Amino acid sequence: MIRYIKNRLHLINAFLACIWYGFPGRKLTIIGVTGTDGKTTTTHLTYEILKAAGKRVSMVSSVFGLIAGKEHDTGFHVTTPSPWFLQRSMRNAVNHNDQYFVLEVTSHGLDQNRVWGIPFEIGILTNVTHEHLDYHGNYKKYVATKSKLLLRSKIAIINREDESYIHISMNRFIDTKKIKTYGLKKGDTNLKSFSFETPLPGDYNKLNCLAAATAARELRIADQDIRKGLMAFSGVKGRFETIKTKHGFDVIIDFAHTPNALVRVLSTIAGLSKGRVIHVFGSAGLRDVTKRPMMGAASAKYADITIITEEDYRTEDVNNIIQQIEEGYKETVKSMKTDKKQLFKIPKRQEAIDQAVLLADKGDIVVLTGKGHEKSLCRGKTEYPWSDHEGLNHALKRLK
Repeated sequence: MIRYIKNRLHLINAFLACIWYGFPGRKLTIIGVTGTDGKTTTTHLTYEILKAAGKRVSMVSSVFGLIAGKEHDTGFHVTTPSPWFLQRSMRNAVNHNDQYFVLEVTSHGLDQNRVWGIPFEIGILTNVTHEHLDYHGNYKKYVATKSKLLLRSKIAIINREDESYIHISMNRFIDTKKIKTYGLKKGDTNLKSFSFETPLPGDYNKLNCLAAATAARELRIADQDIRKGLMAFSGVKGRFETIKTKHGFDVIIDFAHTPNALVRVLSTIAGLSKGRVIHVFGSAGLRDVTKRPMMGAASAKYADITIITEEDYRTEDVNNIIQQIEEGYKETVKSMKTDKKQLFKIPKRQEAIDQAVLLADKGDIVVLTGKGHEKSLCRGKTEYPWSDHEGLNHALKRLK
């Protein structure tokens, strides 16, 4: 009941913001991107393709906003900002004579009516994996919430190879005529019919590229401009961001914070590493509890050394969170019947990163996941300044 009331208040807020700024979205071609994993990269890829094609375009993602030619911070732990920020941003884009607006959209933003009144031309759904089930209840309801973007869009672009496709294809409210699919092996667009090059690693990033390329084709962007945009984009800060050190090992910082994202990132890194994979991560407090053992299992499978630490534990006991992750880790290691895995439990994130760097040898890859681009870490009810990049620099300075 409380959630229902809050969502209605969000709806009223969105309505007032639309009225105040004069429904600016009606003068823009808006591309919305949602999904559990990959939505930020796909948002930026779509933006870069449109820029490569010479289009005037603005963008809002969880990393930052590029609106009317200026960069804007979107705040702590925020993907879909408030309706007032969004409507003001679109008004600024219209005043700047922009033609397109690319918006990263969360399931919370959809459920809470924060994107009400935005006329989406294209809605992209990258995937729906294990996340936010504490909020949505179960996977089917989570998919239904994500599908709201597709229902509100003139064209719906879906990952044909994702589990969510089965549920969406059975949704009688979605017009099948407006659905376009993509995939590496299945879909309207695939690597056989659309060849391209990208500096981004892993098959999961190829899927992100295909999602953006499929949207661009629907917007009648020339294939040569699509390929140009894909090739020019080297990645988002905190998304598989590789940092080379003078000590002979590399560090990768990634925002991965779901079981699926960890599998994708760690499996890719395991294939690249000439030495060991040293993984530092945790799991957010007051969020989906059921994913924690699964995250531990992913690290156990692909990392040689796992260091479990804090990640926005909020008012939960960080040691309880670490224990829940450890359960999945230990079960997986036991099933693998190996004694070559190492596990450390270090609650303080800085100390965990220090330990990872201290253990690293030439050829190893240290992986820091869960925080990515974020600039704060929530302990209790307080947001403390934090950056994995700065934490890494601090750790590297301690090495001789």
